[in-house]
Amino acid sequence: MRFCLLIMAKSPIPGQVKTRLCPPLTPAEAADVAAASLLDTLSAALDTPGAVPVVALAGVVRREDVRDALAECLVIPQRGDTFAERLVHAHADVARYRMPVLQIGMDTPQVTPELLESCGEFGEAALGFAEDGGWWALGLRDPLRASVLRDVPMSRSDTGVRTLEALRPLRVRTLPTLSDVDTVEDARAVAREIPGSRFAAALLRTGAARTVVTS
Repeated sequence: MRFCLLIMAKSPIPGQVKTRLCPPLTPAEAADVAAASLLDTLSAALDTPGAVPVVALAGVVRREDVRDALAECLVIPQRGDTFAERLVHAHADVARYRMPVLQIGMDTPQVTPELLESCGEFGEAALGFAEDGGWWALGLRDPLRASVLRDVPMSRSDTGVRTLEALRPLRVRTLPTLSDVDTVEDARAVAREIPGSRFAAALLRTGAARTVVTS
């Protein structure tokens, strides 16, 4: 089944991404980790059978490696003042492609093409919870249904549950739970899952994470 794989992404600019990693990481190190996370996510997306990768991007990309990876995807600008508004607008923008949408972010670099292909198979809706109480993936057969996200508080420990409630009465398939990268502890745990990834290598280059990643 073909589906739109919508990736919400932010340009990895020091001081503007992954600020919760600072300290112990510096803003430049946090931006490098964010870039690696995005590149691993894009690689998985581009290798996912049946997926049409679309990146909803915030910010101007200054890194050549990220620009090269984005050149292989359709890129649209994010619109809206809040994250909830940007999610709603991104889903509405891809509705014209008339295919189901699986939306993820750039904070789960451990995703694989096999996982994404499996998650893209759902009926009316799908939701993948994150270990911190949020969610990492949202699937909608009708992407305009994402309008319900306007009333869901984001970045809270109950965001996942409240998103699930907002999706009722749709039949929602529950996807595997993943850890997304918000804190250094999250980053270390994810890096241990994918030791050969760009993400793990970028984290390894930071002194704050070196001993934990290699243990």
